[in-house]
Amino acid sequence: MRLILYSKPGCHLCEGLQEKLEQIQNLTFELEIRDITTREDWFNAYQYEIPVLHLIQSEEEKAQALPRPSPRASVQQLEQMLCKYLAKTEKNNAE
Repeated sequence: MRLILYSKPGCHLCEGLQEKLEQIQNLTFELEIRDITTREDWFNAYQYEIPVLHLIQSEEEKAQALPRPSPRASVQQLEQMLCKYLAKTEKNNAE
């Protein structure tokens, strides 16, 4: 599983979400940080939306945008949200 976090330098919400994602211990995932200021298409798509989190279950799948968690969400709440979307994705793939 891979998570992609669209961010930019100086974005405190992005930094907070990244710190919480790095503290999750019960899920194994690769975290990729994408700086939207490095590509015009990312900047145009996400300049007013960051932080934006996408989930990729496997190499064959397209990235699935996840709802932005509250900045007040705890690490545990963030982990629960990710588990919920993992279960949804796995259920949809089984059908």
